[in-house]
Amino acid sequence: MKPITIAEIMILGSALIAGSAPAYDCSGLPEWKRQVYYLAGDQVQYREVAYENIGEPSKRDYPDDGYPWESRGDCEISGGGGGDEDPVVPQSIAVYGAWHCGNDYCTWSSVRDMHEFDEKNRWLIDRGGGFPSVNLVVLSFVHPLRLLHETTDDQTTDGVPRGINQEVVDYFKDRGVRVMLSIGGITYVDAWNQALAEDAWQLGLNAAVVASDLGVGIEIDYEDNRNPDLEGLQDFIDAYRSVHPYDNMGTDHAARLTIDLAAGDRWLIALTERATAQWLDTVNPVLDYANAMVTPRQSSADDVIANWQEHIDGKPQYDPPILPLAPAKLTGSLWLTGRKPAPECVDFNNSLQQPDATGDFVQTVMPNGAGITSGMLGYMFWAAECEGTRTACTTPDYKNTCEAGMGAAAAYYDIPIPMPQLRQD
Repeated sequence: MKPITIAEIMILGSALIAGSAPAYDCSGLPEWKRQVYYLAGDQVQYREVAYENIGEPSKRDYPDDGYPWESRGDCEISGGGGGDEDPVVPQSIAVYGAWHCGNDYCTWSSVRDMHEFDEKNRWLIDRGGGFPSVNLVVLSFVHPLRLLHETTDDQTTDGVPRGINQEVVDYFKDRGVRVMLSIGGITYVDAWNQALAEDAWQLGLNAAVVASDLGVGIEIDYEDNRNPDLEGLQDFIDAYRSVHPYDNMGTDHAARLTIDLAAGDRWLIALTERATAQWLDTVNPVLDYANAMVTPRQSSADDVIANWQEHIDGKPQYDPPILPLAPAKLTGSLWLTGRKPAPECVDFNNSLQQPDATGDFVQTVMPNGAGITSGMLGYMFWAAECEGTRTACTTPDYKNTCEAGMGAAAAYYDIPIPMPQLRQD
């Protein structure tokens, strides 16, 4: 055996000293929680050891499993028992809905034969045994300028697409499924801007009348990323609320007023800043909740969760900052279709709404500066029937109805029908 030299002993000793972890003051570190989503740079304590996330966003990785966590040393002063606390009790999913585009790519321009409509959409109200797959359907879209002008033509009646009528609304409501109308969409950004500039207050009043007449709520889908007319949108909201005040009990369907924000906080920035600061506050709420829109197709569960976490955390580095959003004021959105059936539609066990994908996060995510209860309100899915020419329809002729995806998830999560009163904090 070759004898070790003094130089080698000194090198080995230096390595041992460098590799030893010094005592660490953990009194200011939060205890690691299985339910929290951690970003790179976050520090926690776990079983009286300090750790830092040095790599990727993490929720399911225990700190002592290694990467992306790295030990910073034993706790000299501990905040107490990191990692052994009682787990967060999952919140029940209250909102489980689908945007519905009809059979003509979201125009709803013609009156539907209800027998044919039922054949194409039966899965929404019957996943098997007569139980609905959803507790909310959002009929998409209403053209803002036609609504302002109360246009009647071959596609529209008094500002509402001809296919969105009482028969279609009652098809869902008679089964306990709540209904809303979405005003806008990415195609109608210019129409939103024109309508708000012309008479935002009257637009809000007209929307309130439609909501009363049909017994539905209204969703704001205003996707101007560059220069949204926030003061006009404020007038629209104020006008709507002058007719239908905020209803924290949720019993007045026409009082339900929501807004779509981007998948995360890096798009629709001005709209998100205003909505989070002034309309989605839990003390004096104006809007009921926000929908985080879908991430790009083929996103991983971690990608999806990272976007939703941005809403929970806010963006304090922005000027003006985007404030944190209470989990109880947010739903997350997933795709139903692509060029072929998506697991979210046809295979719950391999879907993004499965508990080990995003389900645990949705039910347990902790507030981070806004709200006091854990867990988001639930899920929305884009989109039922035929949302575009390049994607499969959720209809029997496409072999793509969603009983095995959304329907199975509705059974697993025991989605309440009808929708219950929503958490306010």
